[in-house]
Amino acid sequence: MRLVQHKQEAYWFYRFLSIFYDKIVNPLFWTVPMRDKALQLGQLQEAGITVADVGSGTGFNTEGIVKIVPPQQVTCVDQSPHQMSKAKAKPELLGCTFLQGDAENLPLPSNSFDRYVSAGSIEYWPDPAKGIREAYRIVKPGGLALMIGPLEPANPVGRFIAELWMLFPKEEEYWQWFREAGFEDLQVCYVKPQWVDGKGKYGIALAGRKPLTANTGQSEPPIPETEPEPEKMGPGRRLLMILRVLIGSLAGFLFIPAALLGYVRMAFTDQSHIPEAERERLNRYQIAALIVTALLIILLIALFR
Repeated sequence: MRLVQHKQEAYWFYRFLSIFYDKIVNPLFWTVPMRDKALQLGQLQEAGITVADVGSGTGFNTEGIVKIVPPQQVTCVDQSPHQMSKAKAKPELLGCTFLQGDAENLPLPSNSFDRYVSAGSIEYWPDPAKGIREAYRIVKPGGLALMIGPLEPANPVGRFIAELWMLFPKEEEYWQWFREAGFEDLQVCYVKPQWVDGKGKYGIALAGRKPLTANTGQSEPPIPETEPEPEKMGPGRRLLMILRVLIGSLAGFLFIPAALLGYVRMAFTDQSHIPEAERERLNRYQIAALIVTALLIILLIALFR
């Protein structure tokens, strides 16, 4: 059903999620070691490159980029003004260019960036193939596009909840979208937080290069001259959107206690194979959320006894 895989629904989902996204949610599912490992595929060390960070949100991924690329050479694009306001307030991102825009209709010129990076955004795109074609359009010939996103959970229960929430593509879909867009020399790595166990894959980072021989003439789609007309929201569509956001958000939030409990389990297992400095731990906001979750579970058990 993918209830939040729609532009309006994603807008309102992040309208409220942005309040505690950086403190509670993001550190559970998209960690600094994951980010840094995935960004290596982007080959950001090349001097003088320009980077488009699409679906930049609160700037967590951008913080990793500007450790390597000067902020003045980084352009952030996101459809959520609420998420973007959080990014603009981060001192590390001072100097970045911020544009509100749609990943499937980027407000950027063709053949204008050396790197395209998008992390944790594709799952909200109604048409992922179109978004990746946009990546191909704005990257210069010889440039790289890096897509980082979730993979379909192997566990049937997790897969059902994920499908209720938003898009969790199959790995072969990522490869297909990149190849159909025209990218070549594809490189891949896989990432997951330390609390995730099992043999299934969690997240993927896939990079592709735009051929040096790519057509850069008038056949290349130009920068969109006008924004797409906003979706008409009659009473029926508004009600549907509200229901989608509420049910989709509930499905998404079910992953939070699962992650919190995963960290608790990890605390009682052997972590000697992980260097001390790289071990992921709950912050005080997540510990508070864990306590609240535990109290709610106790309350529910008491009510149904």
